Amino acid sequence: MKNIIKLSALLGLTIASAPAQTYNALWIPPTLTGTNFNLSLHQTNKQFFPGLNTPTFAYNSGNVWGPTLIMNKGDTVQIYLTNNLNQTTTTHWHGFHIPGIMDGGPHEVIPAGTTWTPTFTILNGASTYWYHPHLHPATQNQLSYGAGGMIIVQDAQEASLPLPRTYGVDDIPLALTSRRFTTNGSNAIVVTNNCAYGDYQLVNGTINAQITLPQQYVRLRLLNAEIERAYNLGFSDNRTFYVIATDGGLANAPIPVTRVSLAVGERVQVLVNLGTTAVGSSINLMAYNTAASLGGAGRTGLQFAYPGGEPSSSGQFGSLLNNQNYNILNLKVGSATTNPITSLPTTLTNNTYWTSNDVSNTRVINITGGNPPNGVFTFDNVAFSMNVINQTLNLNAIEKWVVINNSAFSHSFHIHDIQFNLVSRTSPAGGLNAYEQGWKDTLYTQQNSTNVFIAKFDTFASYYNPFMYHCHFSDHEDQGTMGQFLVVNNSVEDLAIASFTRHGPNGDIALQFKATPGTTYKLQYSKNMDSSSWSDIGTVTSNGISANFTDTDPTRLAQPRGFYRVTIPVNSY
Repeated sequence: MKNIIKLSALLGLTIASAPAQTYNALWIPPTLTGTNFNLSLHQTNKQFFPGLNTPTFAYNSGNVWGPTLIMNKGDTVQIYLTNNLNQTTTTHWHGFHIPGIMDGGPHEVIPAGTTWTPTFTILNGASTYWYHPHLHPATQNQLSYGAGGMIIVQDAQEASLPLPRTYGVDDIPLALTSRRFTTNGSNAIVVTNNCAYGDYQLVNGTINAQITLPQQYVRLRLLNAEIERAYNLGFSDNRTFYVIATDGGLANAPIPVTRVSLAVGERVQVLVNLGTTAVGSSINLMAYNTAASLGGAGRTGLQFAYPGGEPSSSGQFGSLLNNQNYNILNLKVGSATTNPITSLPTTLTNNTYWTSNDVSNTRVINITGGNPPNGVFTFDNVAFSMNVINQTLNLNAIEKWVVINNSAFSHSFHIHDIQFNLVSRTSPAGGLNAYEQGWKDTLYTQQNSTNVFIAKFDTFASYYNPFMYHCHFSDHEDQGTMGQFLVVNNSVEDLAIASFTRHGPNGDIALQFKATPGTTYKLQYSKNMDSSSWSDIGTVTSNGISANFTDTDPTRLAQPRGFYRVTIPVNSY
């Protein structure tokens, strides 16, 4: 801790110290577009502070974070992701509706020196998503070193709207996080162990960030990429701005706000009107993170129960930024562009959400624990295990999930595979905010709250490849605040073999059968169809509405007769 205090004083960057603010130009990540994406994760260095190198992780040629991937709804994309670290990793496509085997959770590991090649069709609507490591139990470490990046999905509906969309000019990605550093000779090392909150605010990996934006409407794509800290965002002049999209898609209409709370993993897109702000002047994007703003201290039983509300400035749960209002990003106003957006659309889309009348099953998830002696949080008092499936759902089920947080702290709840509609929240700090009325995959669960959402679990099923639900505080996730669910398809009609052909010099047998995308099927063989004679000969995971399997085994091919069948196997976990 001595080195951390010394570094803060040396740089003059603590909240109360520097008499004059010095800004650094906000780094805007480069973009990758198309249907083929090459990503390479490696260790590098960045100078967060002049003259001091900091070891970091980055994708491709950057020195922290990674490029923004721009994809189109309906495209089938192929990704080549090479792990050039000296350790295993994974890469999760946060918010995407894709097969479990492509999801990039803890099971889809990428060993050092290897390349993972997932391919999937973009089914999500236009919005902001992101990619990041999800290796259990090393997620916090790899995120802390800077591994991650944003994804922008475009679609025809969004493209038809008069919105700012010139990337890096009036459409700006903003990944918000913080880091703690300690000195080691000429290095400023990121503190990753026993550190829930950073002392220095970063935006796209930039400390004391500033950007010049045109005098017109601008779009900010805000991502909370923190370890634990939540943000209550607003502007220094208290101006009204407009939420136009949540985690997974456009809102029906712009929603006027002066504050937006953003928990870890959540994203929001906002429009800010700089058209009436004088060229050359500036405003600050602020974190209004005092206790009252995030539903914590001052309420009975909730003292410092919001992420970043702890009173200490040091230690595992302390920070120079805790329980403070402070600047995140300085926005300087420049000249308007040639074709500026100067008005606000009145409507954006027409979302139709599932309701309680559609629900076939209600599932209750309790966030538990966090109290002495071990302080570990769990779901339903069950710690995460890679070998345990916590929930099993039917394909196409419309379910109501009730997430109850009676644990010792607030959390950020994230579920893979689907986008949900948040329908209610009961908590000491109040109910739903208007800007939460949209497609979401992550929600802020305050202490002593009950949160209800409805979702349809469609398209993808597998008895082998689970999806995750977890607290998105990566330290909690690493400690076991995580569960697994399978979406299963028991439809018999999907198991019929549609074609059976022999080909090639060895008479290989090619089978084709109807399938559900993302489902893993087991192939079995029998000489005589006796119930005890079936043997497993392989599996295949479908990426379309049909699947193919070719038997090349010379012993089976030489038999005068044989029988094949396709089954959805019983879960092997």
